[in-house]
Amino acid sequence: MDRRTPPDVVSELPAGDQAASLRQTRLVGYAMLLVTASAWGVNWPVGKYLLHDLPPLAMRGVPGSVGALLLAAVAIAQGVPLRVPRDRWPRLVLFSALNVTCWMALVGLALVYLPASETAVIGATMPVWAAALAWPILGERLTARRLIAMAMAIAGLAVLMGGDGIAANQAKLPGIIYALLAAFGFALGAVLTKRRPLQLPPLNAAVWQLVIGCVPLALFSVLFEQPHFTQLSGFGWTLFAYAAVVQMCIGYFCWFGALERLPASVAAIGTLLVPVIGVVASALSLGEPLGVSQIGALALTMAGVVIASRS
Repeated sequence: MDRRTPPDVVSELPAGDQAASLRQTRLVGYAMLLVTASAWGVNWPVGKYLLHDLPPLAMRGVPGSVGALLLAAVAIAQGVPLRVPRDRWPRLVLFSALNVTCWMALVGLALVYLPASETAVIGATMPVWAAALAWPILGERLTARRLIAMAMAIAGLAVLMGGDGIAANQAKLPGIIYALLAAFGFALGAVLTKRRPLQLPPLNAAVWQLVIGCVPLALFSVLFEQPHFTQLSGFGWTLFAYAAVVQMCIGYFCWFGALERLPASVAAIGTLLVPVIGVVASALSLGEPLGVSQIGALALTMAGVVIASRS
């Protein structure tokens, strides 16, 4: 519910007022979901552009660290406790490594070899691999729907690679492997989180996972990649600020706001907009191809994700 209208207050309102309040809450939730999808989708071409001036781990880890600290400030301002019980720390570190460090680092490396649009499509296969991993880890039955979802995700990858020729595919292969490993690692983290939940307030969990996942990545980059931030142009700093403030802080804040106001299934399906926005934004801003293979791969991948989410 909207923070301004708590559930117990809504239940005491007349039926007509309850319906109006619920509609308003849902509309706010949909608006926040749209902000999240737009922020995360547009960040695909933003990251690709920043690679012109920054090495991949710096491009991901440094804005992520800044965004994590900003999100922590938001949590403190909202009175969200950031304390973590001692017994949760091992799980918190493991989930941070899979969901954040692995994702951030491998996607950054994938963008070196792949267009932003193709990286976004491959990254979007994460829910399909999560549905597959739920079988051995959670004991969930490997249904026909899940098999079809995996087949469609693989078909999407095949379509994505089909029109480029052997030489182009060989050049892209490292990027495809990095993107798949990123999606697989995130899926593994999601399934393990479902098996042993952190049982922390969502904003608390997000802050700590981003801090644990991004700060070491940024430090590693400073020590070994030695990024030169002085080489960033004014436009580059604008994109850096976008990655830190809009994609990380505002994106995650609106995501958890949407989860408070919408059913989880609706919010999850809403994230399907992220790769769509990423593909379109990459075509418009970077001039990346948006032909039959890209649209076909995106359609197959999204269909697979929808099937996996309902199985």
